[in-house]
Amino acid sequence: MPALRTGHIGLNVTDIDRSLAFYRDVLGFVLIGEGKEEDRRYAFLGDGEKLVLTLWQQARGAYDGTRAGLHHLALEVDSIDQVRTYEQALRAAGAAFAHEGVVAHAEGAASGGIFFHDPDGTRLEISAPSGAQAAPAPSGAAPTCGFF
Repeated sequence: MPALRTGHIGLNVTDIDRSLAFYRDVLGFVLIGEGKEEDRRYAFLGDGEKLVLTLWQQARGAYDGTRAGLHHLALEVDSIDQVRTYEQALRAAGAAFAHEGVVAHAEGAASGGIFFHDPDGTRLEISAPSGAQAAPAPSGAAPTCGFF
């Protein structure tokens, strides 16, 4: 069997216009296409080369982390400085954060990032593979991305 790769991520949202503004204008995804029929609203978002994320206006309520399904969406950049650039943009947009500033993935880990919520409460992470070794680890030895 060939190895599988992630093709794209699909998220149900309550308000496509609000979510599109967040993912496009704050996180920088590029709008590739959209459906505007009243009962079939969706948006295809990419990174400039390929489809990364689809938003589907199908949810009736906010994200619920106590139900089975998506735990969080993890996005990666090359450096902690890039993580901090996103943190500034997210703070300016009023995003809710799970932790204050950049945190390590676990005690002593070099990798880390920021943990926040989209307009529907979906948990998101933007991290870098190194540069966070001096940052706190909110969950001690447990994975930070697992408990927020």
